[in-house]
Amino acid sequence: MRVPVDWLREYVAVPEDATGEAIAASLVAVGLEEEGLHTGGVTGPLVVGRVLTREPEPQKNGRTINWCTVDVGDANGTGEPQGIVCGAHNFEPGDLVVVILPGGVLTTPQGPLEVSARRTYGHVSAGMICSERELGIGDDHDGILVLTRRFAGDDELLASLVPGTDALPLLGLDRETVEVNVTPDRGYCFSVRGVAREYSHATGAAFTDPALALAATAPEPTDGGFEVVLADESPIRERPGCDRYVARVVRGLDVSAPTPRWMATRLTEAGMRPISLPVDVTNYVMLGLGQPLHAFDLATLEAPIVVRRARSGERITTLDDADRALDTGDLLITDRGGERPVAIAGVMGGAETEVGSATRDVLIEAAHFEPVSVARSARRHKLPSEASRRFERGVDPALAAAAAQLAVELLVEHGGGVADPDVTDVGSPAAPEPVTMPLSFPSRVVGVHYGPNEVTSILEAIGAGVTREGDTVVVTPPTWRPDLTTAEDLVEEVARIHGYERIPSIVPSPPGGAGLTHAQRVRRTVATTLAGQGLSEIWSAPFVGADRYEALGLDPDAEVARSVRLANPLSDEAPLMRTRLLATMVDALRRNVARGTRDVGIFELGLVVDLEGEQRSAPTEDVGVLPSPEVLAAIRAAVPRQPRHVAFLLAGDRDRAGWWGEGRAADVSDVLEVVRVLGEALAVEVVTVASGEAPFHPGRCAAVSLADGTLVGHVGELHPKVVAALGLPARTVGGELDLDVLTAAAEATVQARTLVAFPMAQSDVALVVDEAVPAARVEAALRSGAGETLESVALFDVYRGDQVGEGRKSLAYRLTFRAPDRTLTTDEVSTLRDAAARAAGDAVGAVQRT
Repeated sequence: MRVPVDWLREYVAVPEDATGEAIAASLVAVGLEEEGLHTGGVTGPLVVGRVLTREPEPQKNGRTINWCTVDVGDANGTGEPQGIVCGAHNFEPGDLVVVILPGGVLTTPQGPLEVSARRTYGHVSAGMICSERELGIGDDHDGILVLTRRFAGDDELLASLVPGTDALPLLGLDRETVEVNVTPDRGYCFSVRGVAREYSHATGAAFTDPALALAATAPEPTDGGFEVVLADESPIRERPGCDRYVARVVRGLDVSAPTPRWMATRLTEAGMRPISLPVDVTNYVMLGLGQPLHAFDLATLEAPIVVRRARSGERITTLDDADRALDTGDLLITDRGGERPVAIAGVMGGAETEVGSATRDVLIEAAHFEPVSVARSARRHKLPSEASRRFERGVDPALAAAAAQLAVELLVEHGGGVADPDVTDVGSPAAPEPVTMPLSFPSRVVGVHYGPNEVTSILEAIGAGVTREGDTVVVTPPTWRPDLTTAEDLVEEVARIHGYERIPSIVPSPPGGAGLTHAQRVRRTVATTLAGQGLSEIWSAPFVGADRYEALGLDPDAEVARSVRLANPLSDEAPLMRTRLLATMVDALRRNVARGTRDVGIFELGLVVDLEGEQRSAPTEDVGVLPSPEVLAAIRAAVPRQPRHVAFLLAGDRDRAGWWGEGRAADVSDVLEVVRVLGEALAVEVVTVASGEAPFHPGRCAAVSLADGTLVGHVGELHPKVVAALGLPARTVGGELDLDVLTAAAEATVQARTLVAFPMAQSDVALVVDEAVPAARVEAALRSGAGETLESVALFDVYRGDQVGEGRKSLAYRLTFRAPDRTLTTDEVSTLRDAAARAAGDAVGAVQRT
């Protein structure tokens, strides 16, 4: 919400010397979030100029520029016309424009731009004729700002604009605007009225509620107003979708009348583009008071207006000219006794009743709509609007008559209309529910002493009605605070108005016995271990398309069948939840390589979706309603299994080259080493055997399993076709493991081994086996036959050649033995080695090489 400081001063006594920075700091003190401070972003000479000549000059690049002479009066110090090159074409000689002279500075997204006299297109251009975007007051960048057209109809103003006039105050560029971020529970701050109230709380400055004076002047409802019927038959949360509807009629309106300059300036400063008087008035009232309004062309309406839910099959063409299919949950404004939809309530009006150039009579709607209903319609139709943003956070139901009165007054004053004496005001909003709270409750919750009188005075200051009953208070929240429903909500108000900065920062002592769960410790260990291996942790968005599975060499149909399809995806190209981490991690790898990082090692811990059977929709309940056990069970049953995985990718050099020697590219041995290190860190025995799982190369892939055969995942080198399809570096390696399986395996108690002081004994053995026999099977056989004194087995050489024959290979292992109670003799070690070799012969047909 952008709040012009000059506008804020109308509602609250802001000191004359208060800067935008000081105002923002005061608002932050009571819980609002500062988004930024806005000024015109222009310093130096910015003046009104009159175009004297405009000479088009075609260029070799096909562009046509204009060589202009512009009268800027005495602002340039000489009184001579200024020569300026301009690329826009939407002005003519005689037009009044805005010129920034050499020495001036514009604020651009790229930083400050100092304007100077420079040679361009064969001329010395001494300044710049500015567009709205360059001045920061609009979005128009295709043409320059023509004051003659901007202030058309304001003859008095145009007569006062002579060349050389300072344009900063003319365009409001000398004023400040404070921008705050409005949290969902503070919807009343989507207005200058609400922000002014908060500034009053923060500083004690006198606040004048504009709604009070307007409500006092608003006429009472009559029976002769435009007929409105509230007929919502499907209320949300036991409340109707519309509980108040005020309608006022203004006749004889001149819709072509110019919007007052002060109003257009305020709308611009608040971030809205002036459009036409009726639209600008409704926007101005909404920004000022917080009540969204809608103006209908009265000639296109047929009484009565009926507020009801949409019927199956109904459609409406909204103001953006989109034909929309309505949902039975949409709340509608209809006419002709409910036959024709003319607006989606609280979201957007219909094209058929839009105010146009031929409109003479308008009906002003000021209504109160249920937040959930508006929010659902806005999201269902992807129609976020300024009105829906306010309604879905809660609008003051007592504000409708005052807002309609202000809109009528402005239209009558500036549009020459006449207000009908009859007023429609139907519906009866529910009064805020009182909340009972012990006076000591804020002190107990916050840990700061708040006296009883202090608590009641703070609650009264925010507009609540307070009745003391002994040691408790009964608090009736103000109508503009629908978020105050519990005693805890009132505690928050006491704390923020008293001052968050006055709450001491005390670090709580954790209770004994608490800490990380086993799964959390495993995840932390895995992340720390992988980081220690030189890999960087990433997060990738878990959304993919079917084409990604195809690029990975997977069966797209099978993967899609296991995937959950999103009802409202962020991108139509990625409508599925991922079934494996590698499907999204490859994007991060490709992006890093594209930005110049040649050697990359990344890992991710995250959830994947493993859908079994058909995708089911979970039942929903209204917000604030505890689902029944049956509904909770149905919700849980509809949620697919979501195992947690860990995946990693390596590309480029694993060992970098330098003065110490040549580098070494990452290969399959590196991901196998990652698996080994993870197993050691978790004290889990893992076994790797050759495999051919996609997306890995069938000859350079390994399946990772637990000792009992439970599959953990796969690692290896990505298939060349996968690398080519995804644009990854050649010979990229990686892997993906089921972290839930590792977590369960790591729960077993690890028995510490006593350190043995006796020396170790080593013996080497070379075994010849068939080429197809994995080294892991040979090692397992050696371990089984070597006995309990075997401490370790290490493969240190692989030989293929004439000495072992075609289709055979020699694997050389170093066996390390150590007895816990004695020094082993050479004969004992030889016997143990021979037993291990025999076990390998029996298991895999290994023959000891001599």
